[in-house]
Amino acid sequence: MNEIGHFIDGARVAGTSGRFADVFNPATGQATARLSLASRDELQRAVDAARAAQPKWAATNPQRRARVFIKFVELLNAHMQELAELLSSEHGKTVEDSKGDIVRGLEVCEFVIGIPHLMKGEFTEGAGPGIDMYSIRQPVGIGAGITPFNFPAMIPMWMFAPAIACGNAFILKPSERDPSVPMRLAELMMEAGLPKGILQVVNGDKEAVDAVLEHPEIGAISFVGSTPIAAHVYAEATKRGKRAHTFGGAKNHMIIMPDADLDMAADALIGAGYGSAGERCMAISVAVPVGEETANALIEKLIPKVEALKIGPYTDAAADYGPVVTKASQEKILGLVETGVREGAKLVVDGRQFRMQGYEDGFFVGSCLFDHVTPDMEIYKAEIFGPVLSVVRAKDYEAALALPTEHEYGNGVAIYTRDGDAARDFASRVPIGMIGINVPIPTPLAYHSFGGWKRSSFGDLNQHGPDSIKFWTRTKTVTSRWPSGIKSGAEFSMPVMR
Repeated sequence: MNEIGHFIDGARVAGTSGRFADVFNPATGQATARLSLASRDELQRAVDAARAAQPKWAATNPQRRARVFIKFVELLNAHMQELAELLSSEHGKTVEDSKGDIVRGLEVCEFVIGIPHLMKGEFTEGAGPGIDMYSIRQPVGIGAGITPFNFPAMIPMWMFAPAIACGNAFILKPSERDPSVPMRLAELMMEAGLPKGILQVVNGDKEAVDAVLEHPEIGAISFVGSTPIAAHVYAEATKRGKRAHTFGGAKNHMIIMPDADLDMAADALIGAGYGSAGERCMAISVAVPVGEETANALIEKLIPKVEALKIGPYTDAAADYGPVVTKASQEKILGLVETGVREGAKLVVDGRQFRMQGYEDGFFVGSCLFDHVTPDMEIYKAEIFGPVLSVVRAKDYEAALALPTEHEYGNGVAIYTRDGDAARDFASRVPIGMIGINVPIPTPLAYHSFGGWKRSSFGDLNQHGPDSIKFWTRTKTVTSRWPSGIKSGAEFSMPVMR
């Protein structure tokens, strides 16, 4: 069986901790690799290599840092099929979906090619008598990223691309469920010309996470995962004086107004609700039709579409979605579906008995559609993270608006309508970080920033876009005056620029 270690100081290295975890093919349910789980000593090796390499990298001019990402983007495109198949074999999503995962990360790499412009500071000539003032951005030093299983290419690139472009060294702790693509990305970054020690991959579990949080030389931490762990990582990092932004769970609603194009809305719900088996933090998991007539018509359109979804292994090019990532995830999703039935929701499409012929040991979950879900039900409150869509009927617009407003999560939300006034009012009033107007998955492009509100996000700055440059750098402001502008004698009053 293949053994996966770590990527430290420019090369793959075997693990030394003696602790391992199995990596599975979710379609077959069979272990395909053994992953070494890092010890604190192995993290220290990565930190030592980062400390040695980072000052020279920070002193490299930004044009040269950008050229590494120009080459890296070329390599990503050249290796797209290989990376997508590798990703799918450990995650379970379809190959086309995996390509989308890679491309959304690639776009952030394209964004940071503009780092010479993005890191420019400001200058004020003549801020006071003979005084000039300017600000510059300098890297934090050593940063770290802790990433989830559901986007093993995109989210690591969201983190390491801006961090490295800004002149930092970066240590990645990816999910132990699908570690092979992050390791391959590190190799491709080296092939693109990145010096050794600047990007390293330390695989592991809670022990590795705790080591990252506690290490005094790691100055900034980025995290994506569940809300309880996001809150924990943020608290532990910030109490140690580290910069941190952490991103948690979601319960994304789609409001369907009576004037909406219901065919368009139904198709959007199918793609956004069931794509990638629902294992997306931006998946739509709650449909909110406004009015009984809208709800009945929407359900009528959704049922045949949900029943027609094709489920299969990633090797099936015709599959709409594949298995979920682990047996534990499969059991959790099915358990929540059972809970919904007990709570009184109407399961109008029941996928609980789905079995994939020839892949009976795979982690597949059939498509499920609930109607008459209410906000007091567990299936409404919890992030199911599976192919389950809940319909919550709202009597009017205000009742629909109240649902995402009052939910603890605030990641993404969408509204389908032909009414510009309603859309504008909704976008202004709903307390959610990312909003789609007739767009089901409102994930911003790389040159804007990604981030939710409420219990979906902790910290003041978001992922990628302008916020990422601010997060991975610190501002230094210099006030300068040369001898010709200095009066003789000591000055005891507070300096003012007058």
